Amino acid sequence: MDTANQRLTLAIDRRIDEPGGIARLRLRSLDGAPLAPFTAGAHLDVHVRDGEIDLWRQYSLCSDPQVSEFYEIGVLRDPNSRGGSETLHRIAREGETLEIEGPRNHFPLHEEAPQSLLFGGGIGVTPMMAMARRLRALGKDFTLHYCTRSRSLTAFRGEVEAAGLSDVVVYHHDDEFETKLDLNAELAAAREGAHVYVCGPQGFMDWVISRAQAFGIGDDRIHREFFSADVDVSGDAFEVVAERSGISVSVGSEETIAKALAKAGVKVEVKCEEGVCGTCVADVLEGEIDHRDHFLTEEEKREGEMMCVCCSRAKGKRIVLDL
Repeated sequence: MDTANQRLTLAIDRRIDEPGGIARLRLRSLDGAPLAPFTAGAHLDVHVRDGEIDLWRQYSLCSDPQVSEFYEIGVLRDPNSRGGSETLHRIAREGETLEIEGPRNHFPLHEEAPQSLLFGGGIGVTPMMAMARRLRALGKDFTLHYCTRSRSLTAFRGEVEAAGLSDVVVYHHDDEFETKLDLNAELAAAREGAHVYVCGPQGFMDWVISRAQAFGIGDDRIHREFFSADVDVSGDAFEVVAERSGISVSVGSEETIAKALAKAGVKVEVKCEEGVCGTCVADVLEGEIDHRDHFLTEEEKREGEMMCVCCSRAKGKRIVLDL
């Protein structure tokens, strides 16, 4: 079943406030019917709406992919939030409803791998929880390295125990030297053909990815998912042509392609505005791309056939899109 474009209204059946400012939300259908299945690594697009706040945000599913009675997500109350997480923490109460789209999976688990090394930093552990459950069900060789600032701020400990994952989850805390993650040792001991998965803060992800590459693990075996990213959308002005719409507009130095097109009546759906969710990907017919996103793979970027118009720009003076 293709669930990528389904839109549902789900009830918040249960809220658990975990350490570290994370709210774990259990979502069920309004009539109690089973929900569509999802695969490990999938996320939900959640419509966060309250007063002037009207945003879509992406949250990974942390529940068991084998369970169809509910979906479960973890929401970090981020002090640097642009309004999404703060609002969701405020309005997400048991009995309330949320509009969602999905599940979608841009971070799939390669179940055939001889070994899987999972690295979750803070809230980045959420997709890893679903992956760990699936890998355990398959009887696969894997380890989940869960990195947090301190033991007292570590969410999901009870869930790890309840899911029978204590023997495959290794905790690492910034304030406990004896638990420090020796990434080089873990990668050096990896089996041939092992796959690496990482999710968390950008610096943490960059560190894991760069070390995995240094150990000769190919990009096709290094998998990542960004929740958010610092992205600079500014640059020199250029012309963008929406070929099918027959419209040409100028994109200013502090403007995005999506916003410039919207002013001209060409609507492109944008959700994250940070180049992490892939909602706004457009096909490129002509022109060189200055990729600023974290969604497209390095191979896709080299091919130069598509771009995220919420943040990426043209390298030259003109770019033509199939819009």
